[in-house]
This record gives sequence, structure tokens and C-alpha cells, in this order.
Amino acid sequence: MTTARVGRRAFDREQALETALREFWLHGYETTSVAALTKAMGINPPSLYAAFGDKRQLFREAVQRYADSYGSYAARALAEPTARGTVEAMLRLAAAEYTDPGHPPGCLVINGATNCTPAAAEVKAELRALREGTKYALEQKIRADVDHGLLPADTDAAALASFYASVMQGMNTQACDGVGRELLDRVVDAALRAWPTARKFAQPQGD
Repeated sequence: MTTARVGRRAFDREQALETALREFWLHGYETTSVAALTKAMGINPPSLYAAFGDKRQLFREAVQRYADSYGSYAARALAEPTARGTVEAMLRLAAAEYTDPGHPPGCLVINGATNCTPAAAEVKAELRALREGTKYALEQKIRADVDHGLLPADTDAAALASFYASVMQGMNTQACDGVGRELLDRVVDAALRAWPTARKFAQPQGD
């Protein structure tokens, strides 16, 4: 257990970080105030600043904790040997995580900066970069499968990766609206039927 000294008492820093993560996950970065954070974490503002720096740094740590735990499904899926396997694993794992009753619904990396004002532009950009990084990694896997003859030569890797990223973002919204895993798994089934087998997602041909 990692502890931090606060005045005359110590608190569990990891548990405090987990609590902050869930507050950000539920309410988003900008809506979550320092007052709300300190109340949920059971500490006062000076203690938060002493242990985590400030709200911005606390959020950065919370996002990293999320990526290493609840959000690790993307990295695990990308370890699959084929792009098709990666897509199915990513969508199935997302369906499970987005609807897990043990934590807030959906994805922190998608929801954390929703409706942020320009004051939080840096936060929005950082979360977008994480999403784009995952999409780019998927695109590269698709390109590799094209090179190895596992997908049609004219497969539009960027469009295909963006399509499945869009499916995941839609699943996130559905989960936040209360849709359960069983229905999201059926969404995954439908999305996988769009995997190219002939000329689907082909680049437009010139005249």
C-alpha cells in the first residue's frame, strides 16, 4: 500500500487516485471540481495539491491508471496476430468493460473531455491523441495484413480503422445510456460482418 502523509495522518494514495479516477470517469474533467474530488477522496485541497500537484496532474495520473487497468483491453487486443483478431478482441473486451457494473459505464478516454470549454483544450487534445494512437495502431495492423495477402489489396486501411473506432465510440454512448453487454455483443456481431472479403472499403477508382 502506498501512503502519503497529510498533516498528522496518512492516507492511501493509490485508493485516493482510484477514487479520483472514478469521479473523472463519472463526471468528466472539467465538471469535476477540486471540492468534489477532495470530498470523495476524504482529504482537503492542500493535501490534494501536496500529493498530486494539482487537478490537471491528478487527471493525468488517473488517465494513466485507467489505461493500465480498465482501459488495457485495447493494448491486449493489439497483441492479436491479425487485424481481424484484433478488431474482434477489442470490440468484445470493450463491450464487457463498458457495461461492467463494478465501475462507471463507458470509457474515460472517450468521455473524460466531453463538452470541455477552451480552457480545457489541452486535456481534450491529450485524450484525442490517445484515441488516435489506438486507431493508428489498428490501421497499421490492417496494412500489414494487406501486405501479407490476408486482406484485399485495395482495402482502405484508414477507412476501415476509422469505421471500427466509430463503432467503439458508439458502443460507449450506448453503454452510458444503459444498454447491456448482451446487446453490445450483438452490435459487435453486426460490425464484424462488415470486415472486407472482396471489394468492401476499396479506394474509389478514377474514371
